[in-house]
Amino acid sequence: MEAPHNSLAAEVAEGAAPGAVTVSLAVESPEQMQALGRRIAGILRPGDLVMLTGELGAGKTTLTRGLGEGLGVRGAVTSPTFVIARVHPSLTGGPALVHVDAYRLGGGLDEMEDLDLDVSLPESVVVVEWGDGKVEELSDDRLQVVIDRAVGDTDDERREVTLVGIGARWAGLREV
Repeated sequence: MEAPHNSLAAEVAEGAAPGAVTVSLAVESPEQMQALGRRIAGILRPGDLVMLTGELGAGKTTLTRGLGEGLGVRGAVTSPTFVIARVHPSLTGGPALVHVDAYRLGGGLDEMEDLDLDVSLPESVVVVEWGDGKVEELSDDRLQVVIDRAVGDTDDERREVTLVGIGARWAGLREV
């Protein structure tokens, strides 16, 4: 019997603006999650805001590690939980990756202002873990990535990943 999955994707898709584009994928392992990150990196460009949503251990940082590989950035991509944000400059002349973990931040955009994400956004790809209700105001266009995993006592590595493209920038999102 398969362990139940969370319904985060349904909540995000339901709350998305009309016209949002949704793509759903099954990911079977951490290696596939990292590979998905590399594939998503191929469609990212400076100014993109990517919001990652999922339970602890869902694979948000693993996906971001793949984004960093795909963007060709410097440094190991690890969870920025205790430093809140890390900037990984490009080694290839592309955009830097700004990786933010907003888990410990309680407030909305006001608390995020100290990070100067609005300054970094135009020339970087900004990826925010736990950014729901905190960073949406940074951009009308964003890619929301929702990672659902089995809940309970399970070693199930399968994840349901839902990409929700919000705004005109993501109108062409079909498959990654």
